[in-house]
Amino acid sequence: MLDKAEREEAAKMFLKELDALRNHRSFASSVSSSTLSDGYAIQSAFHDILIARGHRISGWKVALTSAAMQEFCGVTHPLAGAVFDKNVHKALTRVDLSQHLHMGVECEIAVFVNKDLTVESGPHTRESISEVVETCSPAFELIEDRNADYSNLDTFDLVAENAWNAGVVIGIGPSDWQTIDLENGSTKLEANGELVGEGKTGDALGHPLDAVAWLANHLNERGTYVKAGQFVMTGSSVVTYFPNAGDHLVFFVDECEPLAVECI
Repeated sequence: MLDKAEREEAAKMFLKELDALRNHRSFASSVSSSTLSDGYAIQSAFHDILIARGHRISGWKVALTSAAMQEFCGVTHPLAGAVFDKNVHKALTRVDLSQHLHMGVECEIAVFVNKDLTVESGPHTRESISEVVETCSPAFELIEDRNADYSNLDTFDLVAENAWNAGVVIGIGPSDWQTIDLENGSTKLEANGELVGEGKTGDALGHPLDAVAWLANHLNERGTYVKAGQFVMTGSSVVTYFPNAGDHLVFFVDECEPLAVECI
């Protein structure tokens, strides 16, 4: 297990490379231990640095929840990361690709909760989560992979690098979230009017609320929790799309207003 100094040094190294938009490289060999637990310890140190800079965690993400995304990245289980306030955008918005090295877009359901998901209220299940949902909305997650080699990904790196979150665009859900079919509802992504990906809402671990429950239990094991008012990005039902400048993207979810983004 990495000691505090090494965790903090690794987090600073990642942040330096991220700020400089340098091409991705694994740093698993540069630390004395690179287990999954070490990756999350570095991720927590990364969170602490951003919080010290004045940012706050607005939500969380569950990565690689669908079979399509796990196959795409060569990973067999979900991963977690945080979403900071500086990276939360409301629809309609423009995304400036020049601010990213290699940005991808993922199509997800964002679930907002109205109660703290503490260890005392767990273990969390789909049923218990359904009682604390404030709203559900279609959302884009922006990821920064920095031209990573997907054929040679290290889970340690994915975790330590905050699951590559570079922002979210939150859409508008129905007034009653329970009108959304969160298991078999259709999802599709269009780019410039052409279909580029599709799936169903239940591609996220079988049900988006299962993804929230997984995340809540995972954070409890790490000594923290999802707070009331925060949201959880529950995983993409469409394989990551890498846009070009000029692309107009629209994400469709049954019973929800389409979510659009302009890439410039």
